[in-house]
Amino acid sequence: MFDSDSRYAQVEDAVLTTDRGLVVKYKRRRFLPDGAKMVLLQEVTVAAGDRLDLVAGRVLGEPEQFWRICDANNAMYPFDLINKTNTVLRIASAGRK
Repeated sequence: MFDSDSRYAQVEDAVLTTDRGLVVKYKRRRFLPDGAKMVLLQEVTVAAGDRLDLVAGRVLGEPEQFWRICDANNAMYPFDLINKTNTVLRIASAGRK
């Protein structure tokens, strides 16, 4: 259902059968990992006009990987990370410590 590099790729699947017999497949809830336990690739200082997709594209080579920056900075809401210039963002590799 999800690409192998999706934030949901490793989330367990679940099945719900309704009282009418309808089978509904879904992903279990994904919890944010502890960003401090992620392997640091580098740190980036937010500049005026930066967006997470632009930073992810520049550093990780793939704009859709912006969620990795969110995870590394313990951010549930992406806009929380780029609302101020000079904020230092952790950019994590795919591995863990």
